[in-house]
Amino acid sequence: MKRILFSNFILLIILFMPQKAFSQQIDHLNITNKIQPITEDNIFRDTDYFNWCSSIIKGEDGKYHLIYSRWERSIGFGAWLTGSKIAHAVADAPEGPYRYVNTIIDLDQQIHKSGQLITAHNPKIKYFDGKYYLYFISTHLDRDITRDELNQTANVAYEHPNWKPLRENQRTYVATSNGIDGQWVINPNPILEPSGPITTLVVNPAITKGGDRRFYMIVKGDKPGTTKFERNQAIAVSNFPDKEFIIQSKPVIEEWDTEDVSMWYDIDQKRYYAIFHAHTYIGLMTSLNGVDWSKAANFEIMKKRIEHQNRAPISPDRMERPYVFIENNIPSVLSLAVKTNNNNIEDTYIVTIPLK
Repeated sequence: MKRILFSNFILLIILFMPQKAFSQQIDHLNITNKIQPITEDNIFRDTDYFNWCSSIIKGEDGKYHLIYSRWERSIGFGAWLTGSKIAHAVADAPEGPYRYVNTIIDLDQQIHKSGQLITAHNPKIKYFDGKYYLYFISTHLDRDITRDELNQTANVAYEHPNWKPLRENQRTYVATSNGIDGQWVINPNPILEPSGPITTLVVNPAITKGGDRRFYMIVKGDKPGTTKFERNQAIAVSNFPDKEFIIQSKPVIEEWDTEDVSMWYDIDQKRYYAIFHAHTYIGLMTSLNGVDWSKAANFEIMKKRIEHQNRAPISPDRMERPYVFIENNIPSVLSLAVKTNNNNIEDTYIVTIPLK
């Protein structure tokens, strides 16, 4: 009898709970069901450059702006660490087709002096409170280095003696502008130094403004205290979009090997979402407070396979850097960086998948 009364009591609580409050506890988002087959208009490729790391924003001109990283194919894929630049493309629709407009951050205009920033990679474009913010990563060496030596480093990649210090000196930076087509001013000081659940480096920045008007940034670094090559995700919080971020002691993800987070705040559900790649699939996690994260109800969004309307599906060797473009609080495009290798010919491009 007591059990029946208790069950009825719980049922009454659920029935009379405000629907809005109840829905906030439920993770409704299912991106998998929104994914549409692509066409050639959704593939952004350049014959002279490797395209990678995309993020999308709608400008005041009503057009859609793709901010992405690229570097010359002639110097090899490893040049992402030594010669990447941040470029700008535009389209009339968020899923494309995009056309290149200009390069907005190029740190390769001169011989690199000791401590000077080298490469611009992992861009994320955001608009907060009347200003554009462009988050990206860069690195440096504590000695002079020429472009020829950097190219040699990229060609040899992980085995070159320069690779380790270049990797370990990676940090997250921010540039600001009053307009999407305006001049970008780079703060020469990194936003964060590794601490707490990450060590060595601070890369893969992802940021959103929360319901509490604070700013939440997820970054990646090495996992402290391990002898293996393991990465960790950390969350940093600030009252400002470009300074005073404090890394929280609890890691975002510890048991999954993940990279390349992109995040947003869902106004209706009053919860945070973050998409990432985990080598064999694209995944989704969620949080109610921006700090404590768990797998989303629809955790695995897609495998490494992209359906095409007019030809065989794309089955890439690498499918990374996921980004969800939100318009009117609705996910409308999933962009991905794709890498294939056919007959020892490397190809990379950006795919902008429409979400119904």
